Amino acid sequence: MKSILALDVGSRRIGIAVTDPFGTYALPVGTYERKNLKADVAYFAALANERGAGEIVCGLPLNFDGTRSAQTEYTEVFISALRAAADVPVVTSDERCTTDEAHKTLIESGKRREERKKVVDALAAAYILEGYLQNKKKGEQK
Repeated sequence: MKSILALDVGSRRIGIAVTDPFGTYALPVGTYERKNLKADVAYFAALANERGAGEIVCGLPLNFDGTRSAQTEYTEVFISALRAAADVPVVTSDERCTTDEAHKTLIESGKRREERKKVVDALAAAYILEGYLQNKKKGEQK
């Protein structure tokens, strides 16, 4: 089974997470500092190949009520470019509240603001991936 790469796409940083080799749980990997769309897309297409990913999951930022926002459209531009460049399927997953949940987890664990800033995006990507895996598992059980 191939791993799944997950991205929490932000305007300045992109959080990265991957599944274990069996696709059962999500692991935060790191944070990528954005450069420009072309460089960002090339980096993630190469990373998917390097990690042997069979799929890339990008968090889709929706408003709390499920409506689209300016950030949704901004993220979709990145996703569209990544789909054109990657050799694997690129899918989306609802990312509502994942960054807030990541901040809460880090605050509860006693991380200071500067420490949180370094890892919050990767943790949010792991939460996106966990949600995606849960939804995928539910779909397989039907």
